Amino acid sequence: MANIKKIKDLEALVYNLELELKKTKQVLGELSGKSSSEALNYSLKAAEFGKEFDSDEGLIVEGVFNGQVMIGPDGKRYSVPANYASKSKLVEGDILKLTITDDGSFIFKQISPVERARLVGHLIKDKDTNTFVVLAGDKIYRVLMASVTYFKGEEGDEVVILVPKDNDSAWAAIENIIKNNNTASTDDLDLSF
Repeated sequence: MANIKKIKDLEALVYNLELELKKTKQVLGELSGKSSSEALNYSLKAAEFGKEFDSDEGLIVEGVFNGQVMIGPDGKRYSVPANYASKSKLVEGDILKLTITDDGSFIFKQISPVERARLVGHLIKDKDTNTFVVLAGDKIYRVLMASVTYFKGEEGDEVVILVPKDNDSAWAAIENIIKNNNTASTDDLDLSF
């Protein structure tokens, strides 16, 4: 049993070291002007594809989801409830319709999802921001805390995420979490061998 705990402790340590290395490389790339790839400019996509018009239901605004908010055709940002984004597994680039009713209610609906790719990674707690991220391959993805909470995710769990198939993204939608029952936090590591 002691060896299993040590193995899990070392796995958690390796995941966190990988996270720190990826973040360091990203900052270095940005500082040197060699950023690997730019995320799609969703403001331009919203201006091109979005609409805003009045209807019997209220004001209709169509825009682009950027991982956290919807960007309207005029560049305005509309807060998308995290529970809705999480439950609907919204991905960066999805086209949403927002109905703002006469009583001020906001009703979101996904109207044109982007094509998705499914990746498998590990859930890691970023000690700098105290948020969860997913390390999948050589990329770090931000995820909504509502999704982590819904699936009762813990550091070290295996995570199935959805990302745009044809575009780079900073955010991912959690499709499912595969529990790692022997997960250990790097705060609890006993590395005395």
